[in-house]
Amino acid sequence: MNFEEHSHDTPYSQAERSDAASRSTWVSVGVNLVLSTLQVVVGVLSHSQGLVADGIHSLSDLVADGVVLVASHLSRKEADVEHPYGHQRFETAASLALGLILLVVGLGMLASAVHKLDPHTPLAPVHGVALWVAGLALVSKELLFRYMLSVAKRVKSSLLVANAWHARSDAASSLVVGIGIAGTLAGYPILDPIAALIVGFLVARMGWSFAWNALHDLTDRAVSEEEVEAIRETLRSTPGVSGVHDVRTRRMGDMILVDAHIEVDGGLTVEAGHDIAVAAQERVMQHHRVLHLMTHVDPWKRPDLDHAVAALSSPS
Repeated sequence: MNFEEHSHDTPYSQAERSDAASRSTWVSVGVNLVLSTLQVVVGVLSHSQGLVADGIHSLSDLVADGVVLVASHLSRKEADVEHPYGHQRFETAASLALGLILLVVGLGMLASAVHKLDPHTPLAPVHGVALWVAGLALVSKELLFRYMLSVAKRVKSSLLVANAWHARSDAASSLVVGIGIAGTLAGYPILDPIAALIVGFLVARMGWSFAWNALHDLTDRAVSEEEVEAIRETLRSTPGVSGVHDVRTRRMGDMILVDAHIEVDGGLTVEAGHDIAVAAQERVMQHHRVLHLMTHVDPWKRPDLDHAVAALSSPS
């Protein structure tokens, strides 16, 4: 999901984004609670390791949903003395925690599946009800993904995007499990633990991706050059701004902190230069997902005045 293409839309407030995150996450909690219980119970009774693995994956979603709910609650707190820029980075920290949870769960599933692939490990026959449950899980998770992604796009939340694609990974894993169970019922029992192995790999890979991206954001990664250029253009178009340079950005959750040098007519009063800087700040915060803009005002000499001064000072 690329938020830069929507950078000129009116940003949603932190409270609106947190409310959307809370609603969509509670829907996810309900779906995953039912599915994880059904998958684990039926998987154990029908001797399907793939279905059990998928159920554990759904169970990990409940933990992830809890992380999202806590992060959404903390990130909407107002700025205070200890957090003068606000608490938006709790969302990034939650994305890191979510990634680590998925990585650990995925590695555990891989280890279990490898053990089942041991030729000396007996494989019990899988019952047909496991296939029906896998199909139900596939449809439910795909619908959940589409709902959560629509909410994430609307409020432009990378944390919700991560959680939505987590749901899509669940749908993919349920598809793999369904194929494995179908193959097992067709006389190829080795396909069920192979399905569990694939699910474990998908979960671990997605966990690594989320954790790595969140770690970069926590170390003040800049936004894309396209979004930086859009901010520069907004600054340049502010009345009274003659030039812009040294624009630096860093992420603050799904928001951006910006430092920029703007050039104004050196003949203006300090008050006039300050008013231009305030206007530039307001324009940027209105049109971009910028939490705060720190401006440094540099004096700029008009070329026509420079030429005039040079002409007066030259010998006749």
